[in-house]
Amino acid sequence: MVITKSDYIKANLQPADRIELIFYTDPLCCWSWAMYSSLSQLQEQYADALSIRFCMGGMIPDWKSYEDTLNAVSKPIQMGPVWMEAQHLTGVQLNSRIWFEDPPASSYPGCIAVKCAQLQSDAAGEEYLRLLWQAVMENGRNISKMDELVEISGFMTTGFDNGKFSEDLINGSGKKAFSGDLDEVRKQNISRFPTLVMKSSRKGLIFTGYRSIDVLREGVRSIM
Repeated sequence: MVITKSDYIKANLQPADRIELIFYTDPLCCWSWAMYSSLSQLQEQYADALSIRFCMGGMIPDWKSYEDTLNAVSKPIQMGPVWMEAQHLTGVQLNSRIWFEDPPASSYPGCIAVKCAQLQSDAAGEEYLRLLWQAVMENGRNISKMDELVEISGFMTTGFDNGKFSEDLINGSGKKAFSGDLDEVRKQNISRFPTLVMKSSRKGLIFTGYRSIDVLREGVRSIM
């Protein structure tokens, strides 16, 4: 049997050496969706060495207050070219026509819905976020609409309580949990998405913006 370097690392890793990944993200962030496949690969490769937590950033409260000066975006129609660029540079599938045909009014409803799923389990939160990304990025569904958020929850795997999910969307539980994420984003001075924090008991790294799998692997190895 051939022992790889990552096998050796995982076999000799102590609990205090485990790496926590915090992914500051948003359901309407195309660069986050492009980076998610790399995160999934990282999770699979270093399953025994790291954990990941998704923190919702609330990228677009509404279009009256949103302005991305770096990409010159202050209107929904201006977001289309950003998605086109992300698709060109990363190869990820993106349905940029949503910003011309049925633009989401805010990313807050999607963030709240992710937190509603996360209240059931971290795994449910991640799965629902992935489904949201697929719905809007690939299929052009307007995830700022309540009926879309509820319908998407129907694609969750067995064991997910759709009734509780819908209740938490309405009763404020999801909104309260999302407020906690917004507080964390402000305290950590996170201003762009995605932002990925890697940290262990001895060292930490922060990546702002899209990063390839090779860069993320090198980050994990440097902390190990």
